[in-house]
Amino acid sequence: MTAAAAGLFAQHLPDIYQRAALYLGACSGPLPAQRLPTMAPWPELENAQPNSDKYIEGAAGQQSTTPAKGKETSKNDTDTPVTKIELLPSYSTMALIEEPTAVEDPWNLPELQDTGIKWSERDTKGKILCVFQGIGKFILLLVFLYFFVCSLDVLSSAFQLVGGKVAGQFFSNNSIMSNPVAGLVIGVLVTVLVQSSSTSSSIVVSMVASSLLNVQAAVPIIMGANIGTSITNTIVALMQAGDRSEFRRAFAGATVHDFFNWLSVLVLLPLEAATHYLERLTNLVVETFNFKNGEDAPELLKVITDPFTKLIIQLDKKVINQIAMNDETAKNKSMIKIWCKTFTNVTERNVTVPSPDNCTSPSLCWTDGLHTWTIKNVTHQENIAKCQHIFVNFNLPDVVVGTILLVVSLLVLCSCLILIVKLLGSVLRGQVAVVIKKTINTDFPFPFAWVTGYLAILVGAGMTFIVQSSSVFTSAMTPLIGIGVISIERAYPLTLGANIGTTTTAILAALASPGSTLKSSLQIALCHFFFNISGILLWYPIPFTRLPIRLAKGLGSISAEYRWFAVFYLVIFFFLIPLAVFGLSLVGWPVLVGVGAPIIFVVFLVVVLRLLQSHCPRVLPHKLQNWNFLPPWMHSLKPWDKLISASTSCCRRLCCRTCCLLCGCPKCCRCSKCCEDLQEEQGVPVKSPEAFANMAMDKEAQDGVPKSEVDASGTKTISSITAL
Repeated sequence: MTAAAAGLFAQHLPDIYQRAALYLGACSGPLPAQRLPTMAPWPELENAQPNSDKYIEGAAGQQSTTPAKGKETSKNDTDTPVTKIELLPSYSTMALIEEPTAVEDPWNLPELQDTGIKWSERDTKGKILCVFQGIGKFILLLVFLYFFVCSLDVLSSAFQLVGGKVAGQFFSNNSIMSNPVAGLVIGVLVTVLVQSSSTSSSIVVSMVASSLLNVQAAVPIIMGANIGTSITNTIVALMQAGDRSEFRRAFAGATVHDFFNWLSVLVLLPLEAATHYLERLTNLVVETFNFKNGEDAPELLKVITDPFTKLIIQLDKKVINQIAMNDETAKNKSMIKIWCKTFTNVTERNVTVPSPDNCTSPSLCWTDGLHTWTIKNVTHQENIAKCQHIFVNFNLPDVVVGTILLVVSLLVLCSCLILIVKLLGSVLRGQVAVVIKKTINTDFPFPFAWVTGYLAILVGAGMTFIVQSSSVFTSAMTPLIGIGVISIERAYPLTLGANIGTTTTAILAALASPGSTLKSSLQIALCHFFFNISGILLWYPIPFTRLPIRLAKGLGSISAEYRWFAVFYLVIFFFLIPLAVFGLSLVGWPVLVGVGAPIIFVVFLVVVLRLLQSHCPRVLPHKLQNWNFLPPWMHSLKPWDKLISASTSCCRRLCCRTCCLLCGCPKCCRCSKCCEDLQEEQGVPVKSPEAFANMAMDKEAQDGVPKSEVDASGTKTISSITAL
């Protein structure tokens, strides 16, 4: 039975092959009857034409004298015999090419696949080794996280050494403090320079307590400090620029903090200037509750990091306060602390005074005929022990020490961040990643889904209260956003909670202030607290109003495509614009309004026009329905990208060539590829099967697209669409 079936299959195999060849239009001659046919390789299908008319003509042109099995002969109206051939079903690759591919959402969280051996497939030794590896990775993660936090602390000290005195001079100009816009940009600049909103807030508290500044003028500075503190996690996001997908998510997760602060200031600063609601509300709270001096705010994270960071550098932060208070003697002081242990001795001495009016009291005033004498307390400070940090005996200028620490801390920060991301990528795999992502990103069941975001705000506030710094919490969260553990939608309420947490720390610090500064410091801390609460009420409860998420995603997509734009954003929004506004404020309020009003009007007009182009283009004239009426460099980043790429190509080639020389890399290594010309890499032809190429060329001919050219070697270069 089996032999009969095999013989029947061998008998009809030539007929099957002939029908397939007729269908493809590639039957160039009769099949040899003595041997079984074999499948032709790709080059032999060179003349295949995917034209259905030619298939029919080929089938009709082949006249069979004797009807065979599988063929059916009939007659048409002209009594001409027509051979009907039963064609086998064909599966063309054209459907694969023409079928639209699904566009993947770049904001979807990636699946962290477990590429290792499954737990069930391991033996006892492998399971023990896997457990010890997990413990070791967890310990390494804690170590790298510790150095990451310490590097942030040292980075803040470095910024204070480089720009702390300049920041104090910003505050010393009291003439422009009455301008709320100038106060806002001063808060931004000072916080960016010292990398600490707590430092800038403490300076404001000292100035208010000394009557150099009133609370009304201090509120815009606190708003600016809230903006300036968000630059730290944005700088951390730049360290993930190597991978576009990770950088898109990380930069969006970092800048959602920026957009929340900027939008809140855009609404609340004019409201505060018109109504002074924050000043009145905080004054009411302070006068209603009888606050008393308490203990110092708990420093939970400082207890762990200070033993290490104090071995590197210790600063005398009172110098910045003294410069802000117009103390001329502080301008020549060094911020590097030399003596950590001192002894202050107060003694009474007889001193001469110009006249009896300068005596401490009439009973302690006498004259000997030539001079007027009185008794005064003289303070004598004696240095006992020096500080134990690296730069205590170097006698270097503050700027030099700050620059050294800035470079070193940035290198440590980058290294720790890269290692943290690698470790998290290896640890958060498989089932562990699924559990963590579900725990963080999943909402509560339907009736209580809205509670999840508010719970995330409380979690963010609690974590920030523990680490005593919103910058540390948001910077530690940024790499988790980049690798896809935390979504942007969940990072947003966590960031809002961090804003609340850092204000509660300031309130506790204010409660520990002495009686003379208690009211002013507490009122300013409450202004910071109610400002963040007002911003949350504006930009979170209603999903439609969560504009920071959409704006951050847009900026993240742009920065992922043009990575230089992230640096451009930082420089423009945190340095150039605040400096320009501050400079115009020095000239005068009329100049600031005269220059700023037209710019604000143009920006408002562009935003309105863009919204109309997106939603209601028909209401606009035809010319204004897009931006093509402007030069390309005014509405597209591509010309700027070409310019920046051309300007940096020389530096890139020089760096790569230097790297190749130092490493001794051969020409075929990956490092040396960047030294080659880009056109040489793009000139490599894409080879594909010739039958597919013919099909693609026939499709191009039907669409009116010129056919792909054939080079001298016979290799066809086709478009990326037909390369499938």
